[in-house]
Amino acid sequence: MLLTDIAHADDAGRIAEKTIDILTQPFTLEGNDIVITASIGISVYPNDGKDSHTLLMNADSAMYLAKERGKNNYQFYTLAMTERSLERMTIERGLRHALAHDELRLHYQPQIDSGSGRVVGVEALVRWQHPEWGLVYPDRFISVAEETGLIVPIGAWVLRTACQQAKAWLETHGPFNCVAVNVSPRQFMETNLLQTINQTLAETGLPPGALELEITESAVMQDPENTLQVLHQLQQLGVRLSIDDFGTGYSSLTYLRRFPVQSVKIDRSFVIDLPDDEGSKTLVRAIIALAHELKLFVVAEGVETAAQLSFLKSQQCDSLQGYMFSKPVDAELLKPGLMSAEFDTSASNQPI
Repeated sequence: MLLTDIAHADDAGRIAEKTIDILTQPFTLEGNDIVITASIGISVYPNDGKDSHTLLMNADSAMYLAKERGKNNYQFYTLAMTERSLERMTIERGLRHALAHDELRLHYQPQIDSGSGRVVGVEALVRWQHPEWGLVYPDRFISVAEETGLIVPIGAWVLRTACQQAKAWLETHGPFNCVAVNVSPRQFMETNLLQTINQTLAETGLPPGALELEITESAVMQDPENTLQVLHQLQQLGVRLSIDDFGTGYSSLTYLRRFPVQSVKIDRSFVIDLPDDEGSKTLVRAIIALAHELKLFVVAEGVETAAQLSFLKSQQCDSLQGYMFSKPVDAELLKPGLMSAEFDTSASNQPI
């Protein structure tokens, strides 16, 4: 949209608000109610650019910020966005290089049975071993991977590598519950997800029941009916299914009851303030009780203190994950016999 003859930059903001309000009014298309939302970026001549190319580029940067801040809003361009845009392009180029030159790494964090203290599985977590930056954690690059679509080949690499490692563990350590792999919203909407998982299991020889796919609550609620279909197809393959970040995505209980998942993972944001924060205690109690009523296994992540452990055990949380037991580590650095290790879940623990 090109706005001319505006008296002040704020006028552009008011027009953006009106545009969003108009677009969000539902309309009917072939008998279906449709709602459109808009993320709008605004750049103003001449402060934000003196030619159309620069103005469009800067408005695009502002639009990405609007999307990051929850979508369906508008943002004005600032100079800081140019710096962020350059960093984003640098990360994107770096990720393409990382995929081509084997710079990605997987670390694994054990999941502990709260009753016996035995390791019942591990979660695979991606890292980037950058030649200059060192070890880069996903909070720095995953959002860029999602935006650019690079999360699809990265996710495929994570899946294949985790399955290969799990197969090796099965052969050397004997049976264990599963290896958990995160599936991003972008991956979940890919039409060939089922084929990718099936092919990976066949190539690595990992039994389907030894693989658990963690899908975020917000991802499964983007298109619940399609989600239900895909989850049933994955269930038929024999893989385990878990809802990650449970309690943060405002899911419909009706759909949750219908989803063929075996477990839910309590988000670390609910665990971090246990047991001192009454609100966190109430939410965790409710999540565990609801999940158990639905016959679902419950995992709590981010467990770091004996007090958190004690509270979660008192609420019959099934499995625990966090620095209390082990930080995520490279497979080669795991102590021998990890898969048969037992942790003392009744007292203060030393991390491995």
